[in-house]
Amino acid sequence: METVSEVLTAATDSVDLINAIDNGSHDVTGMTQAEINDTVQRNVDHLETILAYTDPDVVGDSSDKSSYTDAIATGKLYIEENS
Repeated sequence: METVSEVLTAATDSVDLINAIDNGSHDVTGMTQAEINDTVQRNVDHLETILAYTDPDVVGDSSDKSSYTDAIATGKLYIEENS
């Protein structure tokens, strides 16, 4: 069984990808905007799922989750602005 810390550490990849796409540092050469938006949406969905985990209890854990919630907001805004 993974710990909350391990789950959140693994979710950081989604945070990093969303932020990299948003700030233009992720190479999206050859991808359509729809494909990029789909990638962002999948990672937003992943983060929302992770933050809802009760086993391990991510929901009840008191650690700072602002980087994850910020990435979700960033991803949603990116999709809205690029649809």
